[in-house]
Amino acid sequence: MPAQTLDKPIEPLPLSAPDCPLTMAMMEQAADAGYRLEYVSGIGGIWELMPSFLHQKHSYRIQSSIAKSKGADERDCGCVHGSDVSIQFPDKSIKRPDIAIWCEEPQNPAQSTPTLPQAVIEIVSPDYEAKDYAVGAAFYQRWSIADIVIFDPLTNDVLHINAAGETHHASPVTLTFACGCTCTV
Repeated sequence: MPAQTLDKPIEPLPLSAPDCPLTMAMMEQAADAGYRLEYVSGIGGIWELMPSFLHQKHSYRIQSSIAKSKGADERDCGCVHGSDVSIQFPDKSIKRPDIAIWCEEPQNPAQSTPTLPQAVIEIVSPDYEAKDYAVGAAFYQRWSIADIVIFDPLTNDVLHINAAGETHHASPVTLTFACGCTCTV
């Protein structure tokens, strides 16, 4: 059964999609007007108000906690992270996770990067729950993002999706990711 968002079913995404009809200039204009804009193939443009103070406060707190897990050796993941970075996926979709974690600095860091992260963390904003739970989670799973975390600051629910399945936690919780990074959500 397809997921639901905005009272409309979301069908599974196709394996390939036409080039993204959005340009970086269009996305920058949306940001100047106070909106975040993402393009998810098979769904289209997804608009969202820019993050609130509370949203940014949680993002900063979570990012500040990202580190190598204890016992990780020097060859392990560098736990490089960024907030609201435009990522261009192989199907030309552009997503901007609230927090993305890579093992090394992503390619083309001055523009939309084609380097897929090892983990993503989404912070739910009121009225945009479906974007993170229904659209975002399925999309990241499709591209084999190893760890997907969705945090709702209003309920303190933390959903962690990884190879073991889905687990719910109450915030604050310290999570260890497959890449060897930890963070407290």
